[in-house]
Amino acid sequence: MKAFFEYLAFNQAKLFTVVCLPEDAGQFPTVIYRNPYVDDAEGQTEEEICADLLCKHEGWMENGYAVVFQHCRGRGKSSGDCIPYINEREDGLFLQDWIRKQPFYNGELYLCGGSYTSSVHFVTAPFAEDIKGAILEVQDCERYNCNYRNGFYKMGLHGGWYVGMYKKKSGLKKNFTPAAYNMLPLSAFSETVFGEKAVDFDEILKHPSKKDPFWSTRYGGGEAHEAIRHADIPILLVTGFYDIYTGGVFEMWKSLDEPTKSKSALAVHPFDHSGSGEKQPICFENGVLKNEFKDYRIRWLNAIRGKEAVPFERGKVTYYKLFGNEWCTDAFEDGENNSIISLGKGEVTYRYNPYDPASFKGGLSANFGGNAWQDPPNSRYDIISVYSSEFTEDTFVKGKMKAKLKVSSSCEDTCFYVRISLCKAEGDYGLRDDINQISNFCKNYTPGNELELEFSFDEHAFVIGKGEKLRIDISSSAYPHYVRHTNQKGLFSEQTTAKIADNTVILHQSYIEIPIVVK
Repeated sequence: MKAFFEYLAFNQAKLFTVVCLPEDAGQFPTVIYRNPYVDDAEGQTEEEICADLLCKHEGWMENGYAVVFQHCRGRGKSSGDCIPYINEREDGLFLQDWIRKQPFYNGELYLCGGSYTSSVHFVTAPFAEDIKGAILEVQDCERYNCNYRNGFYKMGLHGGWYVGMYKKKSGLKKNFTPAAYNMLPLSAFSETVFGEKAVDFDEILKHPSKKDPFWSTRYGGGEAHEAIRHADIPILLVTGFYDIYTGGVFEMWKSLDEPTKSKSALAVHPFDHSGSGEKQPICFENGVLKNEFKDYRIRWLNAIRGKEAVPFERGKVTYYKLFGNEWCTDAFEDGENNSIISLGKGEVTYRYNPYDPASFKGGLSANFGGNAWQDPPNSRYDIISVYSSEFTEDTFVKGKMKAKLKVSSSCEDTCFYVRISLCKAEGDYGLRDDINQISNFCKNYTPGNELELEFSFDEHAFVIGKGEKLRIDISSSAYPHYVRHTNQKGLFSEQTTAKIADNTVILHQSYIEIPIVVK
């Protein structure tokens, strides 16, 4: 095996690029990686980086692949400014064209990456004819999902991550702690934190609606919108039930046209974004994907090239059933029996103070943090905890749980947050959460009126054991996962004041709905 490096001059930057080749001379199918998380390499020599990459990607070369690994603009050995997502399309397409001119190119390109390193490939769609397949893990192609859920900015996902990424190598002084996301108005964030306007970030804060045309623009990730829906190449997608993009990856999978889906696969492990289970409350037996499906990335590309069988069945979802402790493969349709669980009797009113938001442990499937054992029930004055009855038999829940709350508020707009947990002997294990606001259901709400809010939770597959029950927490904030609601009507990022709301949940007209697989 051998490696060499080049500095590719493009668009006012020099992009550090390493090529790793099998020992024998010739032309090879080429795997492309582009990565911004390479700052540790900045202090290494180019030769040391080449040696490290040869070691890391040895399996690819042993199977006859070339690997091209590039440091993203403004990271590692590459020059220029790193502004998240901006420039990745042009830089990625330039790299592909450069490879096509190299003597090792055999006419086959394969896109590989996870999280941001898969997003750099989404933005190069529609894919050229020589791109024969892809492995795109733990991120979906819709930029809205990175930033928002139902209009709530994800400070627990995009918030701190963006600050760390922005102009990483510029020496820019960043006046930041997570509490900076409490400033009013939030539209002043970039100037306050960076000392300059970050136009892409500022624009994102103006567009909390998923239906806004902004999400088809450059700053809104329009280049990646529906990137793989009609790709018509074999794509392996990977997520975890406690990843930060679980719902988006399932949404992306379901949207694939039949020619693409029939040759692709989705694998879902039981852990968080890392997939290792190391920092999760339960390390499920045989749940680590790379251990149970050894060399699955190499095997996926080998299968595309007719060299061996696929590691995951095409056209299907291979997923881990939590607390059933087994891997399953099927179309992942919702359980056919919808069970309605009432939230109790009467009604309950609590005071929501935006200046003292409630906190919850674990980002579950929409923010960093994965899972965690939950705090005790009713742990604060503004968290209402209710329980289901004990289940009389083992129950397999599969698909999207839902909830409906009948509510009222003293303010013209406010929000409600719902978190569902499974009560185990060891503690309460977080399952799913969702957040929504009155203005998403009633544009001109009159304080005191009753209305119904709907909540939809990302896909899951887990077993409720006989004698166990579900816990449902209701609040109006989830710090530090979502930016707090100010209880003011209008664009959240332009609010200059916040006020207290008295929020009421009418329990006997509220419920959760769980999809159960019939034995």
